[in-house]
Amino acid sequence: MVELMAQMQWANALSTRSSLEAAVTDVVERASSSLQAPANLGLVFISSAFASEYPRLLPLLQERLPETTVLIGCSGGGIIGMTQRGQMQELEDSPALSLSLAHLPDVKVQAFHVVAEELPDPDSSPDAWVELLDISPDEQPQFILLSEPFSSGINDLVQGLDFAYPGSVTVGGQASGSPMPGRAGLFCNNRLYRSGTVGVALSGNIVLETIVAQGCRPIGKPYIVTKGERNVLLELDDQPPLEVLRDLINSLSDADRQLAEHSLFIGVVRNEFKQSLEQGDFLIRNLLGVDPKVGAIALGDRIRPGQRIQFHLRDAQTSAEDLEWLLERYQKQTQSHPPAAGALMFSCVGRGEGLYGQPNFDSGLFSRYLNDIPLGGFFCGGEIGPVGGSTFVHGYTSVFGICRQP
Repeated sequence: MVELMAQMQWANALSTRSSLEAAVTDVVERASSSLQAPANLGLVFISSAFASEYPRLLPLLQERLPETTVLIGCSGGGIIGMTQRGQMQELEDSPALSLSLAHLPDVKVQAFHVVAEELPDPDSSPDAWVELLDISPDEQPQFILLSEPFSSGINDLVQGLDFAYPGSVTVGGQASGSPMPGRAGLFCNNRLYRSGTVGVALSGNIVLETIVAQGCRPIGKPYIVTKGERNVLLELDDQPPLEVLRDLINSLSDADRQLAEHSLFIGVVRNEFKQSLEQGDFLIRNLLGVDPKVGAIALGDRIRPGQRIQFHLRDAQTSAEDLEWLLERYQKQTQSHPPAAGALMFSCVGRGEGLYGQPNFDSGLFSRYLNDIPLGGFFCGGEIGPVGGSTFVHGYTSVFGICRQP
């Protein structure tokens, strides 16, 4: 007699009720009914329109969910989820509540909250990170992180997790919706936090796959950093970087020259040995400023001699084509895999309707290529996902975390 493995199940519900009690009742009833199995993981995203009611969210959810449900979540300026008709919706700047529930058989689910002051020193051994989270690397955990955007030490945290848990995948986002420190809501089991990072580690019978759409296209050619210091480019191919950039901009079309005035970025090649570069090979970073006296360019990350960079542009069309290309590639690569059970979307507040001029664009594109996968998420102040085997905090990006059984 063959014993069948219990199936992973996932459900999401989005509510636009203006009363928090009504919204919680709505999402719990619909997600639980769709799941038809006990949930051991819940992810909740609440609109900043409910900011005064954050302390009431977890008690209301816990009244209606099984005690065994491990729950994390955060606040966002925009909320993403499934309507009653099963359509994707991205609600920006209006009251909304999204709840994803998952039944994950043979998966260990561990929630945690950490603050910046608790993080080990960058020179610490992996053991210090393992001790902090009380999660063994042998369990090969996958991480979902939700952080406060001002004081969480999130860059140090994702680097520490990469260091201590090699091969693990980390996705997530930074809470949004308030320009003031201490106003975000982070939720973990029965506690509301205003700082740090909440997260969940998933170990066992689960695979977490990612799509990281940075929304840029390269212009010109790659250059080798022949001189650099911290985050400042001092020479590219033995020339002053500003001269290189001026020559490049002069070679562009009129439309691209206009775009470069406000949407110019730097892509850092992640794989030093790869010769033929394509989308996904670059870590996109902001161009912070220039020094005309020495011809230097500052970017939003550390750089060192020997690395390769390429200038990039970003606009709505490029962003759409980038995501579509990545979705097509993912669809082809996973044709023979077990079907995905559910997904999470962490999208920058700089995307959405403001970028595309129409609602529900990224989530709609996702559901066109990967239909019938329950999707929930929010608009972030920074998106967390891997590029080239390491985890980073991004901007202007949509990160998808897709869960399936091995």
